[in-house]
Amino acid sequence: MEPREILIAFNTIVVREIRRFMRIWVQTLIPPVITMALYFVIFGALIGSRIGEMGGYDYMQFVVPGLIMMSVITNSYANVVSSFFSTKFQRNIEELLVSPVPDMVILLGVVIGGVVRGLMVGALVTVLSLFFTELNVANWFVMIAIVFLTALLFSLAGFINAIYAQSFDDISIIPTFVLTPLTYLGGVFYSISLLPEFWQNVSMLNPVLYMVNTFRYGVLGVSDINIVTAFVMIMVFIVIAFAYSLSLLKSGKGLRN
Repeated sequence: MEPREILIAFNTIVVREIRRFMRIWVQTLIPPVITMALYFVIFGALIGSRIGEMGGYDYMQFVVPGLIMMSVITNSYANVVSSFFSTKFQRNIEELLVSPVPDMVILLGVVIGGVVRGLMVGALVTVLSLFFTELNVANWFVMIAIVFLTALLFSLAGFINAIYAQSFDDISIIPTFVLTPLTYLGGVFYSISLLPEFWQNVSMLNPVLYMVNTFRYGVLGVSDINIVTAFVMIMVFIVIAFAYSLSLLKSGKGLRN
């Protein structure tokens, strides 16, 4: 395919993915915002007022970056896993597989759709958080870079889940038994400095911890982990996930049966 044709194919896939979740925005954008509003009220306003400060900040300010990242993670993942599995389930994916569109273009188009939804929900939650607390961004570059990379990584994870899923039940297993525990234990509601040394070391194995703390550093300027290490680890995860996703798409695993 010519470069212009590749660009058209890429734009078509991205626009289709965005239109898909925007067409039902009441189901895809509003519920996570309402859920985060409840977190702000319960954990921030009610419980937070009794906890006091954490990490040198008011508890509400401390948890807001983590809750924003939680919304980005869950929605970027959910968008890709539901969209691509639906395409596979309805056999629409066969039209793309037999077309001359490169596999990398297909993968990037689907993944960018998930990134856009994750960023949109994250932006809405950020605006909502301003009604509960004040946020003074410490480092714009770190904040924007980490939220984009996180959305990209979990969009790729959603793609892998969709490839292996054989039924609609399968696309809920990973979010329920893997993603949710990692998120809740990823330093969203607490600083790992409060944990015993053993559990601090165990927490270091949680990739979500690096994303949440790096984003918190971008917003507040505080972090429990080394920022450079966090960026390196996230980039490694992205490269591995992208390469694996592309190999699955090229092999047609779970798609050509």
